[in-house]
Amino acid sequence: MLAVTPLMSPAEAAVPLPTLSAKGAFLQDRATGVKKYGKSADIKRQMASTTKVMTAAVVLNTPGVDLSRKVTISQTYRDYVTAKGASTADLKTGDKATVRQLLHALMLPSGCDAAYALADTYGVGTTRAARTKQFIGQMNKKAASLGMTNTLFDSFDGISSTGNNYSTPRDLAQLASYAMRGSTLRGIMSTTKYVTPVTTSTGALRTYTWYNTNKLLGSYSGAVGIKTGTGTAAGPCLLFAATRGDKTYVGVILNGTDRYNDAAKLLDYGFGSATASTMKLRTLPQGAQRD
Repeated sequence: MLAVTPLMSPAEAAVPLPTLSAKGAFLQDRATGVKKYGKSADIKRQMASTTKVMTAAVVLNTPGVDLSRKVTISQTYRDYVTAKGASTADLKTGDKATVRQLLHALMLPSGCDAAYALADTYGVGTTRAARTKQFIGQMNKKAASLGMTNTLFDSFDGISSTGNNYSTPRDLAQLASYAMRGSTLRGIMSTTKYVTPVTTSTGALRTYTWYNTNKLLGSYSGAVGIKTGTGTAAGPCLLFAATRGDKTYVGVILNGTDRYNDAAKLLDYGFGSATASTMKLRTLPQGAQRD
Protein backbone atom coordinates (compact mmCIF):
# COMPACT_ATOMS: atom_id res chain seq x y z
CA MET A 1 0.00 0.00 0.00
CA LEU A 2 1.09 3.58 -0.66
CA ALA A 3 1.70 5.40 2.58
CA VAL A 4 0.20 8.89 2.65
CA THR A 5 1.81 11.39 5.00
CA PRO A 6 -0.40 13.83 6.93
CA LEU A 7 0.98 16.64 4.76
CA MET A 8 -0.36 15.14 1.51
CA SER A 9 -3.78 14.26 0.26
CA PRO A 10 -4.10 10.84 -1.42
CA ALA A 11 -4.42 12.59 -4.80
CA GLU A 12 -1.20 14.53 -4.29
CA ALA A 13 0.66 11.46 -3.09
CA ALA A 14 -0.25 9.64 -6.30
CA VAL A 15 1.46 12.28 -8.49
CA PRO A 16 5.15 11.43 -8.93
CA LEU A 17 7.74 14.12 -8.40
CA PRO A 18 9.14 15.34 -11.72
CA THR A 19 12.71 14.54 -12.72
CA LEU A 20 14.49 17.71 -13.79
CA SER A 21 17.73 18.68 -15.50
CA ALA A 22 17.94 21.84 -13.39
CA LYS A 23 20.39 22.16 -10.52
CA GLY A 24 17.90 24.41 -8.74
CA ALA A 25 14.12 24.70 -9.08
CA PHE A 26 11.01 25.92 -7.32
CA LEU A 27 7.26 26.01 -7.87
CA GLN A 28 4.70 27.86 -5.80
CA ASP A 29 1.07 28.91 -5.84
CA ARG A 30 1.15 32.58 -6.78
CA ALA A 31 -1.91 33.54 -4.76
CA THR A 32 -0.94 31.86 -1.50
CA GLY A 33 2.84 31.61 -1.80
CA VAL A 34 2.61 27.96 -0.76
CA LYS A 35 5.52 25.86 -2.01
CA LYS A 36 4.59 22.99 -4.33
CA TYR A 37 8.09 21.82 -5.26
CA GLY A 38 11.67 22.68 -4.42
CA LYS A 39 15.10 21.44 -5.49
CA SER A 40 18.16 23.01 -3.87
CA ALA A 41 15.71 25.81 -3.12
CA ASP A 42 18.08 27.85 -0.96
CA ILE A 43 21.36 27.28 -2.81
CA LYS A 44 22.73 30.54 -4.22
CA ARG A 45 23.38 30.55 -7.96
CA GLN A 46 23.98 33.15 -10.63
CA MET A 47 20.74 34.05 -12.43
CA ALA A 48 21.85 35.69 -15.69
CA SER A 49 19.18 37.81 -17.42
CA THR A 50 16.37 36.78 -15.09
CA THR A 51 17.92 39.75 -13.25
CA LYS A 52 16.01 41.97 -15.67
CA VAL A 53 12.72 41.13 -13.98
CA MET A 54 13.97 43.14 -11.00
CA THR A 55 15.22 45.89 -13.33
CA ALA A 56 11.71 46.24 -14.73
CA ALA A 57 10.13 46.01 -11.28
CA VAL A 58 12.29 48.86 -9.94
CA VAL A 59 11.43 51.10 -12.89
CA LEU A 60 7.71 50.42 -12.49
CA ASN A 61 7.99 50.91 -8.73
CA THR A 62 9.28 54.46 -9.23
CA PRO A 63 6.75 56.96 -7.80
CA GLY A 64 4.92 58.70 -10.63
CA VAL A 65 6.65 56.68 -13.34
CA ASP A 66 5.70 57.99 -16.79
CA LEU A 67 5.67 55.18 -19.33
CA SER A 68 5.45 57.74 -22.15
CA ARG A 69 8.66 59.49 -21.07
CA LYS A 70 11.18 59.48 -23.92
CA VAL A 71 14.76 58.35 -23.41
CA THR A 72 17.48 59.16 -25.95
CA ILE A 73 19.61 56.14 -26.77
CA SER A 74 23.30 56.76 -26.12
CA GLN A 75 26.13 55.23 -28.13
CA THR A 76 27.45 54.09 -24.73
CA TYR A 77 24.61 51.59 -24.46
CA ARG A 78 25.50 50.07 -27.83
CA ASP A 79 29.21 50.02 -27.03
CA TYR A 80 28.46 48.18 -23.78
CA VAL A 81 26.53 45.44 -25.59
CA THR A 82 29.35 45.03 -28.12
CA ALA A 83 32.02 44.88 -25.43
CA LYS A 84 30.11 42.29 -23.39
CA GLY A 85 28.83 40.23 -26.34
CA ALA A 86 25.44 40.69 -24.72
CA SER A 87 21.88 40.11 -25.89
CA THR A 88 20.49 43.25 -27.46
CA ALA A 89 17.36 45.00 -28.66
CA ASP A 90 19.63 46.68 -31.26
CA LEU A 91 18.59 50.14 -30.12
CA LYS A 92 20.01 52.78 -32.45
CA THR A 93 22.00 55.77 -31.23
CA GLY A 94 19.93 58.95 -31.07
CA ASP A 95 16.56 57.19 -31.18
CA LYS A 96 14.04 58.41 -28.62
CA ALA A 97 12.25 55.44 -27.10
CA THR A 98 9.53 55.64 -24.48
CA VAL A 99 9.95 53.89 -21.15
CA ARG A 100 7.18 51.50 -22.17
CA GLN A 101 9.09 50.63 -25.35
CA LEU A 102 12.30 50.16 -23.38
CA LEU A 103 10.56 47.78 -20.99
CA HIS A 104 9.51 45.66 -23.97
CA ALA A 105 13.08 45.89 -25.33
CA LEU A 106 14.32 44.73 -21.94
CA MET A 107 11.96 41.82 -21.42
CA LEU A 108 11.34 40.35 -24.90
CA PRO A 109 14.71 40.24 -26.71
CA SER A 110 16.46 40.59 -23.32
CA GLY A 111 18.15 43.81 -24.40
CA CYS A 112 21.12 44.70 -22.23
CA ASP A 113 21.17 48.02 -24.06
CA ALA A 114 17.63 48.66 -22.81
CA ALA A 115 18.65 47.62 -19.28
CA TYR A 116 21.51 50.13 -19.37
CA ALA A 117 19.21 52.87 -20.66
CA LEU A 118 16.67 52.26 -17.89
CA ALA A 119 19.28 52.07 -15.13
CA ASP A 120 20.89 55.27 -16.40
CA THR A 121 17.50 57.00 -16.53
CA TYR A 122 16.11 55.88 -13.18
CA GLY A 123 19.30 55.85 -11.14
CA VAL A 124 20.27 58.98 -9.20
CA GLY A 125 23.66 60.65 -9.58
CA THR A 126 25.73 63.15 -11.51
CA THR A 127 27.58 60.58 -13.61
CA ARG A 128 26.44 57.52 -15.57
CA ALA A 129 28.48 55.25 -13.29
CA ALA A 130 26.92 56.79 -10.18
CA ARG A 131 23.41 56.49 -11.60
CA THR A 132 23.74 52.85 -12.55
CA LYS A 133 25.32 52.02 -9.17
CA GLN A 134 22.47 53.74 -7.34
CA PHE A 135 19.93 51.93 -9.50
CA ILE A 136 21.48 48.57 -8.56
CA GLY A 137 21.16 49.73 -4.97
CA GLN A 138 17.43 50.21 -5.58
CA MET A 139 17.28 46.65 -6.90
CA ASN A 140 18.82 45.32 -3.70
CA LYS A 141 16.52 47.42 -1.56
CA LYS A 142 13.51 46.01 -3.40
CA ALA A 143 14.83 42.49 -3.00
CA ALA A 144 15.11 43.03 0.74
CA SER A 145 11.54 44.34 0.90
CA LEU A 146 10.34 41.16 -0.83
CA GLY A 147 12.12 38.96 1.69
CA MET A 148 14.76 37.80 -0.80
CA THR A 149 17.33 37.22 1.93
CA ASN A 150 19.71 35.12 -0.18
CA THR A 151 19.86 37.47 -3.15
CA LEU A 152 22.41 40.06 -4.23
CA PHE A 153 22.47 42.19 -7.36
CA ASP A 154 25.66 43.79 -8.64
CA SER A 155 24.32 44.25 -12.16
CA PHE A 156 21.33 45.83 -13.91
CA ASP A 157 21.19 43.09 -16.55
CA GLY A 158 22.73 39.93 -15.08
CA ILE A 159 26.22 40.39 -16.52
CA SER A 160 28.44 40.19 -13.45
CA SER A 161 32.19 40.73 -13.47
CA THR A 162 32.53 39.61 -9.85
CA GLY A 163 30.05 36.74 -9.64
CA ASN A 164 28.15 38.63 -6.94
CA ASN A 165 24.87 38.64 -8.84
CA TYR A 166 23.07 35.67 -7.41
CA SER A 167 19.83 34.39 -5.96
CA THR A 168 18.07 31.16 -5.03
CA PRO A 169 15.08 29.38 -6.54
CA ARG A 170 12.96 30.28 -3.50
CA ASP A 171 13.91 33.96 -3.64
CA LEU A 172 13.32 34.22 -7.38
CA ALA A 173 9.88 32.66 -6.96
CA GLN A 174 9.11 35.60 -4.67
CA LEU A 175 10.27 38.00 -7.39
CA ALA A 176 8.22 36.16 -10.01
CA SER A 177 5.11 36.34 -7.85
CA TYR A 178 5.65 40.05 -7.29
CA ALA A 179 6.17 40.68 -11.02
CA MET A 180 2.84 39.03 -11.77
CA ARG A 181 0.94 41.51 -9.60
CA GLY A 182 1.24 44.54 -11.85
CA SER A 183 -0.82 44.64 -15.03
CA THR A 184 1.84 46.53 -17.03
CA LEU A 185 4.68 44.10 -16.40
CA ARG A 186 2.37 41.11 -16.59
CA GLY A 187 1.22 42.26 -20.03
CA ILE A 188 4.77 42.78 -21.28
CA MET A 189 6.00 39.42 -19.99
CA SER A 190 3.21 37.55 -21.77
CA THR A 191 3.80 39.22 -25.16
CA THR A 192 5.43 36.99 -27.79
CA LYS A 193 6.00 39.71 -30.43
CA TYR A 194 6.08 43.50 -30.21
CA VAL A 195 6.22 45.88 -33.15
CA THR A 196 6.62 49.57 -32.37
CA PRO A 197 7.64 52.83 -34.09
CA VAL A 198 10.39 54.89 -32.42
CA THR A 199 11.35 58.46 -33.27
CA THR A 200 14.87 58.81 -34.67
CA SER A 201 17.28 61.70 -34.11
CA THR A 202 16.06 63.30 -37.34
CA GLY A 203 12.40 63.07 -36.39
CA ALA A 204 11.66 60.15 -38.70
CA LEU A 205 10.19 56.87 -37.50
CA ARG A 206 12.04 53.58 -37.17
CA THR A 207 10.08 50.36 -36.65
CA TYR A 208 11.44 47.84 -34.17
CA THR A 209 10.25 44.24 -34.00
CA TRP A 210 11.11 42.22 -30.90
CA TYR A 211 10.36 38.56 -30.18
CA ASN A 212 10.11 37.09 -26.70
CA THR A 213 13.02 34.74 -26.02
CA ASN A 214 10.80 32.71 -23.65
CA LYS A 215 9.74 29.73 -25.78
CA LEU A 216 7.35 28.46 -23.11
CA LEU A 217 4.95 31.20 -24.25
CA GLY A 218 2.74 29.85 -26.99
CA SER A 219 3.94 26.32 -26.26
CA TYR A 220 2.58 25.39 -22.85
CA SER A 221 -1.17 25.89 -22.42
CA GLY A 222 -1.74 28.76 -20.01
CA ALA A 223 1.85 30.08 -19.98
CA VAL A 224 1.90 33.82 -19.23
CA GLY A 225 5.60 34.65 -18.71
CA ILE A 226 8.14 35.41 -17.38
CA LYS A 227 11.84 35.68 -18.38
CA THR A 228 14.78 33.71 -19.73
CA GLY A 229 18.42 34.02 -18.80
CA THR A 230 21.59 32.31 -19.97
CA GLY A 231 25.17 32.77 -18.85
CA THR A 232 28.45 30.88 -18.73
CA ALA A 233 28.33 30.51 -14.95
CA ALA A 234 24.54 30.60 -14.60
CA GLY A 235 23.68 28.13 -17.36
CA PRO A 236 20.18 28.27 -18.88
CA CYS A 237 17.67 29.82 -16.45
CA LEU A 238 13.95 30.54 -16.57
CA LEU A 239 11.36 32.28 -14.44
CA PHE A 240 7.96 31.11 -15.57
CA ALA A 241 4.25 31.34 -14.82
CA ALA A 242 1.07 29.74 -16.07
CA THR A 243 -2.60 30.20 -15.33
CA ARG A 244 -5.39 27.69 -15.75
CA GLY A 245 -8.81 28.54 -14.42
CA ASP A 246 -8.40 30.38 -11.13
CA LYS A 247 -4.99 28.88 -10.37
CA THR A 248 -1.62 30.47 -11.21
CA TYR A 249 1.71 28.84 -10.51
CA VAL A 250 5.06 30.62 -10.71
CA GLY A 251 8.34 28.78 -10.89
CA VAL A 252 12.08 28.95 -11.28
CA ILE A 253 14.64 26.91 -13.17
CA LEU A 254 18.32 27.62 -12.50
CA ASN A 255 21.06 25.98 -14.56
CA GLY A 256 18.76 23.61 -16.41
CA THR A 257 19.94 22.10 -19.69
CA ASP A 258 16.30 21.36 -20.58
CA ARG A 259 14.69 24.35 -18.91
CA TYR A 260 11.45 24.49 -20.91
CA ASN A 261 10.61 20.85 -20.38
CA ASP A 262 11.64 21.24 -16.74
CA ALA A 263 9.18 24.12 -16.41
CA ALA A 264 6.44 22.19 -18.19
CA LYS A 265 6.98 19.19 -15.92
CA LEU A 266 6.72 21.38 -12.83
CA LEU A 267 3.57 23.07 -14.09
CA ASP A 268 2.07 19.68 -14.92
CA TYR A 269 2.90 18.62 -11.38
CA GLY A 270 1.03 21.65 -10.08
CA PHE A 271 -1.98 21.42 -12.39
CA GLY A 272 -2.15 17.63 -12.41
CA SER A 273 -1.82 17.50 -16.20
CA ALA A 274 0.43 15.85 -18.78
CA THR A 275 1.15 18.70 -21.18
CA ALA A 276 4.93 18.36 -21.13
CA SER A 277 4.87 15.03 -22.95
CA THR A 278 3.23 16.55 -26.05
CA MET A 279 4.50 20.14 -25.88
CA LYS A 280 6.11 21.52 -29.04
CA LEU A 281 8.20 24.60 -28.44
CA ARG A 282 7.50 27.82 -30.31
CA THR A 283 10.30 28.56 -32.76
CA LEU A 284 11.98 31.94 -32.96
CA PRO A 285 12.51 33.58 -36.36
CA GLN A 286 15.98 33.60 -37.85
CA GLY A 287 17.89 36.56 -36.50
CA ALA A 288 15.81 36.89 -33.34
CA GLN A 289 17.68 37.13 -30.06
CA ARG A 290 18.24 33.97 -28.03
CA ASP A 291 18.77 34.07 -24.30
